[in-house]
Amino acid sequence: MIIREVELSDAEALAEIYKYYVDNTCYTFEYVAPSAREFAERIESITEKFPFFVCEADGEIVGYAYAHTFKERKAYQWVCETSIYIKHGSTQKGAGKLLYENLLHALKKQGFVKAIAVLGCPNEGSEIFHRKMGFSLAATLPNVGFKHGAWHDIKYYVLELNPCCDDMPEPLAYHQIRRLFP
Repeated sequence: MIIREVELSDAEALAEIYKYYVDNTCYTFEYVAPSAREFAERIESITEKFPFFVCEADGEIVGYAYAHTFKERKAYQWVCETSIYIKHGSTQKGAGKLLYENLLHALKKQGFVKAIAVLGCPNEGSEIFHRKMGFSLAATLPNVGFKHGAWHDIKYYVLELNPCCDDMPEPLAYHQIRRLFP
C-alpha cells in the first residue's frame, strides 16, 4: 500500500468511496453525496491548511483521510477534526492505520494540540479503530441526527497531539511543514 498526498484528479474516486457511506450508513449525516466536482472543491479548500492523504493498493485508491476545521471561532484554532473513509469491502486491511499514522504525524508537526473524530453512530468498527489509534471517548450526544428513518448519536473521540500551554503559536499550514515528509 502507498500513502500519498491527495491530487485533484482523485476527486472522482474519493467521491465514489464516500457515496457508499452517504447512501448506506449513518456514519456521515449528509443526505446527498457530493459530485466529483464538489469533492474537488472540498479538496482545494481543505488542502489550503490541512493534510489530506489517500491510500493506494495495486494502483487503486482504497481510502483517504484528512483533517479540517473543528469550529470556526478563533479559540478553536489549535484543535482540528479528522475524517477517514475506506472503500467498502477494503476495511481491516491496514489502510486506515497507515492513513491515520501519516495524518496524525502531520497534525502534530503543524502544532495542533488535539484531533477530534466526530462519529455518526452506531459505528462500532470506527469506534474500535479510533481507540486503537489512541483516541478516547470524550462525549456522546444522543439522538442529534435523523437519517434513514431513525435518530442517531454522535460520539466525540479525542486524541492529544501536543501539550497545551498558554503561549501556543498558531498552527502552521500543512504546506509549511510538508517538506518534512519523504
